[in-house]
Amino acid sequence: MPGGRDRAAAAASEAARPPGGALRPDPAAGRPAGREADSAVPRPLPAQPRARARGRSRVGDPQAVSLALGLASDVFALRVLLEDSGEMFRVTGCRSDMTVRELKEELDLIAGIPFNLQRLQYLDQGILMDNATLKFHDVVPGGIISLRIWHYDGWMELVLAAVEGDSSKLSCLGVAEDSFYRTTNSQHFDDKQWKKWISQRAFMALYVASHRGHSEAVQYLLEHGANCQGRSPVGRTPLHVAAAMSRLDCISLLLKHGASINDRDAKGETPMSLACRLNRSQSRRRMFLFYWMVELGTKDPMDPVVNKTFRRVKAGFGSKKENKT
Repeated sequence: MPGGRDRAAAAASEAARPPGGALRPDPAAGRPAGREADSAVPRPLPAQPRARARGRSRVGDPQAVSLALGLASDVFALRVLLEDSGEMFRVTGCRSDMTVRELKEELDLIAGIPFNLQRLQYLDQGILMDNATLKFHDVVPGGIISLRIWHYDGWMELVLAAVEGDSSKLSCLGVAEDSFYRTTNSQHFDDKQWKKWISQRAFMALYVASHRGHSEAVQYLLEHGANCQGRSPVGRTPLHVAAAMSRLDCISLLLKHGASINDRDAKGETPMSLACRLNRSQSRRRMFLFYWMVELGTKDPMDPVVNKTFRRVKAGFGSKKENKT
């Protein structure tokens, strides 16, 4: 039949037509492609789509994403609540491999609570051990750690009185050798042990009061024998914390009673370098001014020679012409 022969001829012609001329969907381009399209956009090799697929799987790999996020969030901030006073402190630069001891050393400066009086707790865990890491205790970024003061031997009452800056309370809590204050432990001390214990308490109170900026309490403690050159367990003096917190009146009182701007803590930082690192310009100026008053043998901060010298120091000792004159 003619119709059958026509269909057979059409089928043979279609089979003989080269692939490039076929108006078929191009799986790579997603659209029909003729001869011109094939010559302009070569068909990809079969291996190329698989290679791109492998690349996409690496980018979207959950393990890779988790690693990238872990690296980005390895440094984070924590909040520390001083339970006994209700104060909240923010500690930046924390890491998952940071030890509890390292955190306590930061709090020695940030919270003004000497290292050896700190008890740290997180959630429902017990006291955090110094050698354990934050990761070990599952501390998360932004978490709140509880800071408590050791209650034994009357230390908590002493620190809270210093936090408040209450000189009348401090006078009743064993910060002077003529105090009648006794604890269950201290009542068994001999004279030497008693004096050492009182000295430690007076220093601790001075450290906390200097950090909080209570100049009247600082004045009281210094007048009753508190050692402004004493050091916390991480080597910091009251001047370190006063400078870090820009407590200018306390800085002046401490310097007048013999504190040094050159004392170094366990990390090698002086009160001056600490003020520079924390950008406490007023603290730096107050310490510089006092230093040059001592060097020039004057007690008057308005002395023209002191002011001239201070301006020269602040300006990098002035120009060569000024230095010659």
